[in-house]
Amino acid sequence: MDITYNPIELFREFRTRTKVILIVWTVFNLLISGMYLFGAGAPFLNTLIFFLIWELAIWGYYVYRYNWKQRHKVGEWIDAIIFAVIAATVIRSLFIEAYQIPTSSMEKSLMVGDFLFVSKINYGARLPMTPISFPFAHHTMPGTDDTKSYVEGFQMPYYRIPGFQKIKNGDVVVFNWPDERLDRPVDKKENYIKRCVAIPGDTLQVIDGQVWINGVAEKVPTMRQFEYEVKTNVPDLPKRFYDEHDITDRYQFDPSVPIHYLHLTDESRKAVQTNPNVVSCDTNLHRKGQDGHGTLFPFSKQHVWSRDFYGPLVIPKKGVTVALDSANYYIYERLIQVYENHPDFQMRGTKFFMGDEEITSYTFEMNYYFMMGDNRHNSLDSRAWGFVPEDHIVGKALFVAFSIKHDITRRPVYNQFGQMVGQEEIKKFKGIRWNRIFMGIE
Repeated sequence: MDITYNPIELFREFRTRTKVILIVWTVFNLLISGMYLFGAGAPFLNTLIFFLIWELAIWGYYVYRYNWKQRHKVGEWIDAIIFAVIAATVIRSLFIEAYQIPTSSMEKSLMVGDFLFVSKINYGARLPMTPISFPFAHHTMPGTDDTKSYVEGFQMPYYRIPGFQKIKNGDVVVFNWPDERLDRPVDKKENYIKRCVAIPGDTLQVIDGQVWINGVAEKVPTMRQFEYEVKTNVPDLPKRFYDEHDITDRYQFDPSVPIHYLHLTDESRKAVQTNPNVVSCDTNLHRKGQDGHGTLFPFSKQHVWSRDFYGPLVIPKKGVTVALDSANYYIYERLIQVYENHPDFQMRGTKFFMGDEEITSYTFEMNYYFMMGDNRHNSLDSRAWGFVPEDHIVGKALFVAFSIKHDITRRPVYNQFGQMVGQEEIKKFKGIRWNRIFMGIE
């Protein structure tokens, strides 16, 4: 069979259904490219390259399907793989994507081993900012630790297609971790999942572990957990007790001392308190200043906060102007310099400058959000690294599709001075959580 690469002749040879698909694809591609060009202000050359890459992808697929597929023994497999890559890339980029929960920061709302689907369209799909990358890989090539899976030199500006809802207080949101310092593009930063406790314009404060938004106590997540110091009259409670009440987050500093630190929901706390071998069960609250001024955002001696006594803090809102002072400089410094791309913003003495120009106020260019894990005492969240900019938002968590259970034991890790510096996790497969399959996320 003679093969022609003249697009007009190729198009004439295609079946009617294929022609319709190509036309629809081209219109779709033009719409996306138009959003980049006119909505995000992308350079014309970059937009043209993006358009041509996606046109060549679908044309290449059909050229292979019509002219080469039957010439290979594995033609059907290659055809299926190419189609799957194209379809999955579009679906994952603009509609829905699967994620796995790797840590216990959202226990018990979301559990380690949960596989969930995240909608890109609820809040509006964010167009790819790093559009040339290896299929099905996030930031590194499969099987490697540091080989990039994307072409860093080809970047597109941030643009979000209008969604059908806005982020609201209490939503469980997937986002790119803004505090990552590995110089990756925004959409290639590590994915995190937390609960949005405060939206733009809100005033947040945490008192005795209770979150308050604009002076009103938050609607407490059903499966929220706190850390409790539990004293027992035996070395440890039976493992079957922990299994029965699904207590997975626990550790003990000194095995010779019957003091345990358990992360419990309200329900499991009641079970612990009524256990005859428990002497006391007290919330392990951190008082003001207990976490120090170097470990919590905004890392300032003027903000002596802790994980349980935090704020008050106003969440930045697009278009709102704030007067700058020596206290809020530390709150907004990274926001202005990094997220809003003004690296020349700085404080000199008691004055503020954007380059050589002195300024007294600043108007926010994006909306920001404050995220917290439902496992309130075991979550690296906005209390530790600050706000999440709107361009880092990935999507809304919808439901758990599948869940694998592991038997997890933790033991403290100490440095050479005998100080606890972390925990080591030991996992053992224990089965499938059938009751969580297709479970909605509250």
